[in-house]
Amino acid sequence: MIAVMPRQLPPHVRVERTRHGKAVCYFRRRSGARIRLPLPGEPGFEAAYAAALSGSAPPRNRAASGTLAWLVEAYMKSAHWAALKPSTRKMRQNILRRVVADAGTVPFLAITRRHINEGIDRRPPHAGNTFRKVMGQLFRWALSVELVAVNPVDGATRHRVRSPGHHAWTVAEVLKYWERWPLGSRERLAMDLALFTGLRRGDLVRLGRQHVRNGVITIATEKTERTVHVPVLAALQASIDATPGAGLAYLETEAGKPFASPASLGNWFRQACLAAGVPGRLHGLRKAGATLAAEGGATPHQLMAMFGWGDLAEAELYTREAERKLAAARAAERIEAAMVPHLAPRRAAPMPKALKSVEKK
Repeated sequence: MIAVMPRQLPPHVRVERTRHGKAVCYFRRRSGARIRLPLPGEPGFEAAYAAALSGSAPPRNRAASGTLAWLVEAYMKSAHWAALKPSTRKMRQNILRRVVADAGTVPFLAITRRHINEGIDRRPPHAGNTFRKVMGQLFRWALSVELVAVNPVDGATRHRVRSPGHHAWTVAEVLKYWERWPLGSRERLAMDLALFTGLRRGDLVRLGRQHVRNGVITIATEKTERTVHVPVLAALQASIDATPGAGLAYLETEAGKPFASPASLGNWFRQACLAAGVPGRLHGLRKAGATLAAEGGATPHQLMAMFGWGDLAEAELYTREAERKLAAARAAERIEAAMVPHLAPRRAAPMPKALKSVEKK
């Protein structure tokens, strides 16, 4: 039966279309959570709407056994899922929910590499690679608990994306930002903390006085769970001392509270960058700090200690680039040294007799 969409939707109900043109219905009251409902006119809409309106959980049918939706539910109830970091769970959950909305009724045992490739190809390159990664993790878990015999993602297409990544700040851009946001401003403190500690925004959002002992920041990084020890040097301490703050966290909102999430801190800092007329972002300051340290002679292991990297190859990216710049400068100097003797000014040509006579007069 095809649902007949009413001309006017009930309060707090909105019907949207996915990228594939499929209509989906949501209930949302002000800034509350979005609740998925059947489409108006479909069986179960009235009951689900009434439950959402009263604030109780909407009735929900369990996924049929053997479907992709069932597999995703089982995955999200597993110990493996519970052990993931909250940020990782949130990212995977967002992707898997969209997958279930599109193909939740498909038997998961019928999914092949061809289906995975089709899903990758329907998405932009970055999104396609992320989809491939998350589906690979889902079926890798299914393989480990013997729900499938093979992982259909193995051998699937991976887009080759050429990207320079986050823009690395230049010294000129840092100075321009400092000019717009002087010492004592929250915007300046955010910049200085990111630049002089090399921490990611997920760590900056919780960094505070409780992490400092004897002038050294000691914090377990959110992404790698490695503990880093970074000295609070004079320039950073001056910025901290000049910025008012009532709580433990160094970075606070205008209301004097810590930022709700790394994303909220990043969005706020992006607005500060726009106001200063610079293209930078928080992660770009981490790249800039690593570049400056490498060009100043820091070793790969020193970079690993400061930035919390567990892979030597990542640190060597910066030291190799610094070595390339130095090697290029040395090569250019050798070319100049070889050519300078041939660039000596030539002996001036004899002055014509006519000019000599004019000169005597």
